[in-house]
Amino acid sequence: MRIGFVVNDIMTEQAGYTTTRLGMWAINRGHEVWVIGLGDLAYDADEIIRARARTVPKKQYKSNELYIKTLQGKKAINERITVDDLDVLMLRSDPANETGQRAWAANAGINFGRIAMRHGVIVVNDPNGLAKAVNKTYFQLFPEEVRPRTLITRDLNEIKAFAKEQGGKIVLKPLQGSGGSGVFLVGDEHRANVNQIVESLQRDGYIIAQEYLPAAEEGDIRLFMMNGQPLRHKGKYAAFRRRRSGDDMRSNVHAGGKLAQAQITDEHLKLAEIVRPKLVQDGMFLVGLDIVGDKLMEINVFSPGGLGSAQKFEKVNFSHAVIDALERKVEYMSYYRRNFDNDEMATL
Repeated sequence: MRIGFVVNDIMTEQAGYTTTRLGMWAINRGHEVWVIGLGDLAYDADEIIRARARTVPKKQYKSNELYIKTLQGKKAINERITVDDLDVLMLRSDPANETGQRAWAANAGINFGRIAMRHGVIVVNDPNGLAKAVNKTYFQLFPEEVRPRTLITRDLNEIKAFAKEQGGKIVLKPLQGSGGSGVFLVGDEHRANVNQIVESLQRDGYIIAQEYLPAAEEGDIRLFMMNGQPLRHKGKYAAFRRRRSGDDMRSNVHAGGKLAQAQITDEHLKLAEIVRPKLVQDGMFLVGLDIVGDKLMEINVFSPGGLGSAQKFEKVNFSHAVIDALERKVEYMSYYRRNFDNDEMATL
């Protein structure tokens, strides 16, 4: 299998990233793996997508650290490859990380992924689905029963009225962004600061005002979904719990959150089943559900991370399950190409 991973920037990838784990284990299983930065893609005059890409000498890598050090170092193999010759193109870049002078990069993976898909490459997650999810309004397209009550606006008075309806305690965050950046818990004791908080968030565009869930005191659970089902390997769910640190309401690890093992309940599986049809419809191969109590706080479809954390607690290498699924997709595609012509393929 020839697989390409599209990332924001190869040189900012880290050993603990899920993309790094997937790339290393794909290499260790004998696959050809290329990593491509958003600025390295090109649509040539002959209507073929090519890219400046990196790979590593084929061998068995014993650690993520060694693999990423080799990929980013002098021993890496640099070539201009034909993306259309890949079997799989996995879009692992996050548009929320592309701001300022790199705003041009935000939709690059989606745009090039669409063309690659037209040329017969298996592209995951589906770029047409990702195009719907470039900001948090995508979450509002899922059934109401799984979501906290939400207002999206730029109007201060509407936010204050919503807070009053919710008993005075709400969460404010930017419509764009990820990773817990710019998230505020606003209660009665913060009423004097609401104007300043809203003014600060308005600089980035629309604001999400959301019902506060008391269960958030216990943090949240990240549950991976693959092909519309909770990711399970060797009887274990790919999941982990993130707990808050001190008074910080955010449970994100980079915000000081602590990790723990997650217990996946029937309630969690019910939430997964409710969102399954839309995830499948939108071609979301690998996503992360962030669960608080009996609600979803977010559905991460761009570069969901944490497979290594799930592996740490469950003692199962979930990377193998993801690579197994990609191998099956390539096998099925090969079968269809052998047995159906292009017109027939278009109707499947």
